[in-house]
Amino acid sequence: MHRGCLIPDHLLLEIARRGDRVERIGALDSLALSGSLRSARGRAEVARLRTGVPAAGGALGPPGRERVVRDGGGRPFGPAPVVRGEDDPPTGDPAVDQVFSHLGTTWDFFFEVYARNSMDNAGAPVDAVVRYGERYANAFWDGARMVFGDGDGRLLCGLTGSLTVCGHEFGHAVVQADGPLLAAGQPGALGEHLADAFATMVHQWRHRQTAETADWLIGTEVLGPGVNGVALRSMRDPGTAYDDPVLGADPQPAHVNDYVLTGHDNGGVHINSGIPNRAFYEIATAVGGDSWRVAGRILYATLGHPQLRPTCDFRQFARLEHRVAGQLYGPTGPEAAAVRAGWKAVGIEL
Repeated sequence: MHRGCLIPDHLLLEIARRGDRVERIGALDSLALSGSLRSARGRAEVARLRTGVPAAGGALGPPGRERVVRDGGGRPFGPAPVVRGEDDPPTGDPAVDQVFSHLGTTWDFFFEVYARNSMDNAGAPVDAVVRYGERYANAFWDGARMVFGDGDGRLLCGLTGSLTVCGHEFGHAVVQADGPLLAAGQPGALGEHLADAFATMVHQWRHRQTAETADWLIGTEVLGPGVNGVALRSMRDPGTAYDDPVLGADPQPAHVNDYVLTGHDNGGVHINSGIPNRAFYEIATAVGGDSWRVAGRILYATLGHPQLRPTCDFRQFARLEHRVAGQLYGPTGPEAAAVRAGWKAVGIEL
């Protein structure tokens, strides 16, 4: 199973090492809360594997958005009352209304582009919590709901205001339902890659950007005003999103020759996801036009393919994606050729 957080531990650890006292405390608190959420998500995944029922799932229902936004009140645990439901008007609370809107956009994307009925494709309610924890600098899918912190107010903020953040967490729920990948090493990096790819496609779809005109950035709204960087990650240019005295330098590689071997972050799942991210950018721009129409359809079908295994590594995923492209558009067509060339660009030969 893949881990569902947006901001990787290594970035928070850098803040804990380099930041001032307030920044260090905030980073350490966020790391502790993320650990608790990962435990909850692990329990949900174990239950799903034992029963065969997706953790986010429910009875099959007719297509229709059902969003529920709760207010955590700055608490990591305890009651989080519903503050806005599907038919309720805007609350005037930016955090609540932003998440409500972005999750609606993401739901619409999956339904209109891929005919998917919510996260589990069975009409599951989209449940989210805002103001989770005190100065919690992350967003997370815990196996049943999405949670969003307010950020530390200095370095990491604006989590609820980012469509790509919401799209990333929704994407984790889709990956969990269709093709759960182990939360370590290359399978875990593929899970993070899929969540990023869905996030950027939602953003491009909403703003009617083509693969060529999009910026391919994840979390542009999250970095504080004094941070030297443009986003949390760049799918077009992994390793260039930020270079800051406190956050450190973006560690993502763009080629397998630079694959990072580490015991942290479950084998660097948030770091090495830069490799398949770059491959998807190469595929989408080679095909041209809207990323979600061809490149995205191939990726989405690969996720749902019965031959996708929880232990799938980069090469296995690339070969399966190439096979899917051939099945959808013909084995000798430009689409299959683009998949082959995209993975070759990051050092994966099929």
